[in-house]
Amino acid sequence: MRRNAAGSQPAKGTVPPRSDTHLVLIPSFNPGRRVLETVRAARAAWTPVWVVVDGSTDGSAAALLAMATTDPGLEVFVLAENRGKGAAVLVGLQAASERGFTHALTMDSDGQHPADRIVDFMAASADRPEAMVLGQPIFSADAPRLRVRGREISNWWVKLETFGAGIGDSLFGFRVYPIGPLLAEMLAGRWMRRFDFDAEAAVRLSWRGVPAVNRPVPVRYFRSGDGGVSHFHYGRDNILLTWMHLRLLAGWLWRWPRLALRRRRGRAA
Repeated sequence: MRRNAAGSQPAKGTVPPRSDTHLVLIPSFNPGRRVLETVRAARAAWTPVWVVVDGSTDGSAAALLAMATTDPGLEVFVLAENRGKGAAVLVGLQAASERGFTHALTMDSDGQHPADRIVDFMAASADRPEAMVLGQPIFSADAPRLRVRGREISNWWVKLETFGAGIGDSLFGFRVYPIGPLLAEMLAGRWMRRFDFDAEAAVRLSWRGVPAVNRPVPVRYFRSGDGGVSHFHYGRDNILLTWMHLRLLAGWLWRWPRLALRRRRGRAA
């Protein structure tokens, strides 16, 4: 991968690093007015950037397609109907694999994730290509406490389901995945297609032996007056996450001897 030195950012006005192996993949559903700003920031940091518009009805697809006509480093895929975050990521992963890419950095389209950390995460992935590079969020004081508390519960379950394999945060979507193992997991079943994608992807990749590299990053929560948009529904999505953890716990029950042995060997190494 051709890139700047690890941790450095391209200077303002310079050409962003280009890679034939690592791309930025942004699933997007009715993201609000910050989407163009988010994509521009991602493009200022990296080439290529792909956006998968997941059946949006807010006009953002047309705006993104128009942006792509003048930017060869940006590609936009438009799905006719909303399929869910994981399904949108899967569309991008399949296309990326077909074109020879090996890693994808996923990030949200609403401006919550820090585009200025893209180069940092790509460098960490280049140093450890076998690993998934996971963002560990640093919350500001205005982060919704209910969301933060729910995240802590999910992280507790993931720690159990992976025998403490080192997944710092299960739900933060700013992360770099090795495409091959993730595609294999997603195509092997019908799960991981909606909001449950991030947590289940981390767990199942950990079960496959993919190590986790955690890197702290700030996260922003925008109020509606500032262009913030949230599609999280406490009832529906918490039920989805609960069902996901029940599935993962069932999978953990027959995997735990192997996971425990791997954990023991890791500590002894």
